[in-house]
Amino acid sequence: MLRQLFFLLLIPSAFAQNTHGKPFSGAEALTLTGRAVAFGVRSDGSLAIGKLRTWIRQQLTPDGCEVSGDAFTAQTPDGPLAMENIIAKFPGKSGRAIAITGHYDTKKMPNFVGANDGGSSTGFLLELASVMKTRPHNDDIYIVFFDGEEAVRDWSATDSVYGSRHLAKKWSADGTNRKLKALINIDMIGDKDLRFLWDETSVASLREMFWSAADQLGYSKFFPREGGPIEDDHKPFIDEGVRALDIINFTSQNTFWHTPKDTMDKLGSRGFQVVGDVLLRVMKQLEDSQ
Repeated sequence: MLRQLFFLLLIPSAFAQNTHGKPFSGAEALTLTGRAVAFGVRSDGSLAIGKLRTWIRQQLTPDGCEVSGDAFTAQTPDGPLAMENIIAKFPGKSGRAIAITGHYDTKKMPNFVGANDGGSSTGFLLELASVMKTRPHNDDIYIVFFDGEEAVRDWSATDSVYGSRHLAKKWSADGTNRKLKALINIDMIGDKDLRFLWDETSVASLREMFWSAADQLGYSKFFPREGGPIEDDHKPFIDEGVRALDIINFTSQNTFWHTPKDTMDKLGSRGFQVVGDVLLRVMKQLEDSQ
C-alpha cells in the first residue's frame, strides 16, 4: 500500500516536469550569440550574413518547427538589397498565435560585429526555439529573425526596419496579424549593465504585463518604469494594429553601441536569463487568455 501511494505521488510530479519542459538557459543563449558573432560583420550584402542565415536554419531544423524564409528586395539609399526574414513556426491548435521576434543583421560599419546589437537577439531566439520544442502550447508560436533592422545609412522611416515593415504588411494581407495575441520584440538584451526601457511606443497593457511578471520574479530592479518612445521592429506591427512590445536594454548607448567595441566581452548570461524567465511567464499568461 505504501509503495502504491508513493508511486501515485510521483505521477503528478513527473507529469508536471514533462509539461513544464526545458528551462531557458541564459548561458546557452550567450554561447549561441558567440557562435553568431564569430561569422564577423553581418551587414546586408555581406558574405557573412548569407552564411549566418544558413547556420540559423541549421540550428532550427532539429527543433520540431516549420522553418520558412520570407525573401524580398529592399529599396535602400544604396540601391536594391536582397534580404530575408527567417520564420520558425511551432504549430498550435487554438487558431491564435504569439510572435517573438528580433533581428540578426548588423549595422554596416568597419569592424562592427554587433555582439549585443544583432548578436544577442539571434542567440536568444535560437535558445527560445530549443525551449519551445519541449513545451506544450495551444497557440501557434512564431519565432521570427528579422533582416534589415539597421539603417543602411541614417535611420529614418524609409531607411530602417526593412524586414519587419515587409512582414507586417505581408501578415496583414494573409490574415496572420489578426490571429496574433501579441508580438514581443527582443533587442540588445545581452549587456551586463541591465536596465530595460519602458517603451512608450509599445502597447501599454502588454508592457504592464511584462513588467508585472518581472516584479513577480524578483527582477524589478532591471525593469524600472522609466523610458520613452522607441522605434524598433515592433513599430510596423503596431502600425498594423497588432498588440506589440519592445524589450530593449539601451544602457550601452553612450559606451559601445554602434562602435567596434560591441564585442562579446561586454555581454553576460544574466540579461539573457532574466528576459527568458520573464518572457516564458508572459507567454503562459497570453496562452491562458482568450
